[in-house]
Amino acid sequence: MFIFFPIRTSIRPYRTPYANYALIAVNFLIFFLSYNWPNKSDPEVLRPWAQHLMLIPARPYVWQFVTYAFLHGNLWHILGNMLFLYVFGRNVNDKLGNLGYICFYLAGATFSAIGHVLLGGGPVLGASGAIAAVTGAYLVLFPQTMIILFFWLYLFIDTIEISALYFIAFKMIIFDNVIARYTPNVAYDAHLSGYGFGILTMFAMLGMGLISSSSFDLWSMLKHWNRRRQYRDVVSGGYNPFAGTGAKKINVHEVNNKPKVDQQKYDRIRQLRDEIAHRLTERNMSDAARKYLELVELDREQLPPRQHLLDIANQLASENRHAEAAAAYEKFITHYGTYEYIEQVQLMLGILYCRYLHHTELAIKYLEAALDKLSDPAQIKMCRDELQRLRN
Repeated sequence: MFIFFPIRTSIRPYRTPYANYALIAVNFLIFFLSYNWPNKSDPEVLRPWAQHLMLIPARPYVWQFVTYAFLHGNLWHILGNMLFLYVFGRNVNDKLGNLGYICFYLAGATFSAIGHVLLGGGPVLGASGAIAAVTGAYLVLFPQTMIILFFWLYLFIDTIEISALYFIAFKMIIFDNVIARYTPNVAYDAHLSGYGFGILTMFAMLGMGLISSSSFDLWSMLKHWNRRRQYRDVVSGGYNPFAGTGAKKINVHEVNNKPKVDQQKYDRIRQLRDEIAHRLTERNMSDAARKYLELVELDREQLPPRQHLLDIANQLASENRHAEAAAAYEKFITHYGTYEYIEQVQLMLGILYCRYLHHTELAIKYLEAALDKLSDPAQIKMCRDELQRLRN
């Protein structure tokens, strides 16, 4: 006996994915209302009122292109679908926002149904087409994350990690829906239509700038690959990228005599920045903070993106590395002073200087700046109490 399935990913959403949880709840609610629990007198899977909501390609109604996705054939059917929606939907929900995610989910259900009908499929029900669209979106947005799989092989029970790119692209799409099309009553074409919709939609949104891109999504990976390909092509054709002319024969002694320190430092800085971004994507905050400290030791002027720097400063503060955290918060305030919640950063920095670093002047400076903008009564009281204690 060999069983395996995904249980979580290596990244967590920044915000609570309310829309994804709501979709899961609605699917379960409709299942319990619509499922005709087995009995000898009535073998139908669905209750009579729900049978009109299933998609029947021979005589489809417009609403069935959405309603079919909220019906399920049995308990295992909905449990499997909702597990995959939970695992892959949370981060896609975080990326698209609640309203955008719900619209995307319903569109994914519709387009997977259209593909199923056009390719000659039979009657269909289940959320797997919409979930395939969500999973395709995850593939584009987070291809370098890890999927944690639970597996049970006879007496062995454990978990393993596999890249999202390989698991979704090769196992879920190619193997499960192209090669191993053996299981009866499975809407393989609806799955493939959903995957296609999710992948193409995310590429289009990233390409048009409708959602923010990162260095680790599939769009950026393809752009980097294309730049490397173009570079190899022009260099192999005799172009000298440093002189802007045709190829020049380089003397080996000239190369060996050039100092390599600056280049090595530059390469290490670039590597550290990439590693910091990757660790933050994985939510490995401690390692990201450690690599940030190594980065600023090489070059104190290095400036990570706004959210990265704030996450690192918060992590350093949580690790009681007060001086390093204060330096990171100072850099944040200097370069990202228009941040909408800058008073929270000023409050945190003022408390660090007051309680741990014993720098009275700086503590007063940042606490007074925070007090002018704070709106939370508890934070205002805390800020005033700290200022009063410092001035006494």
